Amino acid sequence: MFKSFFIGGFECSTHRGRDGRRHDLIAATRHERFALEDFKRLKERGISVAREGLRWHLIESQPERYDFSSVQPILRAAQETGVQILWDLFHYGFPDDTNPFEPDFVYRFAQFACKFAEFLKTETGGETPFVCPFNEISFFTYAAGERGFFAPYEQKRGRELKPKLVRAAIEAAKAFRSVFPAARLLQIDPVFHIVPPSDSWEDWEKTEKYRNAQYESWDLISGRLQPELGGSPDFLDVVGVNYYYYNQWILAQEPEMPGERIEMSDPRYRPFREILREVYERYRRPIFIAETGTENEVRPAWLGYVCEEVRAAMYAGIPVHGICWYPILNHPGWDDDRYCPNGLWDYPCERGTRIIYQPLAEELAHQQQLFAEFFAERKPALAKAV
Repeated sequence: MFKSFFIGGFECSTHRGRDGRRHDLIAATRHERFALEDFKRLKERGISVAREGLRWHLIESQPERYDFSSVQPILRAAQETGVQILWDLFHYGFPDDTNPFEPDFVYRFAQFACKFAEFLKTETGGETPFVCPFNEISFFTYAAGERGFFAPYEQKRGRELKPKLVRAAIEAAKAFRSVFPAARLLQIDPVFHIVPPSDSWEDWEKTEKYRNAQYESWDLISGRLQPELGGSPDFLDVVGVNYYYYNQWILAQEPEMPGERIEMSDPRYRPFREILREVYERYRRPIFIAETGTENEVRPAWLGYVCEEVRAAMYAGIPVHGICWYPILNHPGWDDDRYCPNGLWDYPCERGTRIIYQPLAEELAHQQQLFAEFFAERKPALAKAV
């Protein structure tokens, strides 16, 4: 499906955080300044695909007036290097004169998607794009509508917000496909596993209900739930799953609060391959790992674990099409600007040079070889299937 199995994810969040400050991780990591150098680094490591995000607040700083100059350096660098871009239309941020609770939000977002599609068609000559209309509807609902630590800072309004976001994603997908009928739609959300705090039937029932909520956005997009929102199986084109080391926990007494994390050594920890199998059996759509990663010296071990689980899933017939290390660059933290050593490369010097984290680079090369052997072994079966 993609130009390479491994994908580099460039952190592109643009939300307003707890303190009201606008984040711009593309600028903070200086990726906009050194996009060409960053893509060359990807290619040198055998990665030909990148996840990128639009900064809507810069593109539409005035209603219905669009300026894509913030996109051009990244797009042109991708064209020069041959890197394939997977575009996020929305990665948490929106212009200051609207928000997802406003009546005009769906229209504004759909118009924005259409204008970007027109810009992209002019710039690329019509090459079929991959776009994620709305990154992590479930998490954004939690952050902006349930707990209130992202703008618009609402609390206990998640049940109201999620259908609005789904409607916006659907209308944006329709608008984009009005320009690119063959565009591939990436519907990206976190996957997780939780266990009850006790063996009581009440705790098991509450936990299972909360665990199944991870599928709600995909069910709405596909029209399984609330078909009046306009959902259709056609919009659930490619399922992107985001999975991190903290995505398994014990349900807290208040389900909306973070629970105690389940360690991988705990027998209650569910293998990632089983989570992938459950997603695939539910939707029967192509899958890719849209985000995975961790910090510090455990980065190589985590990549090794995820890759091992993905290969096991693929041996079982689950169509996984790629793994995105996210983020590929170290970056400042959302809440306190702390140094987050979770990438393959560090902050740049003034000339754009970034120091690579060698242990992760070595593990990446090792996993690339293992997947090359896997694909070579499976080639006859895959050819027969096609």
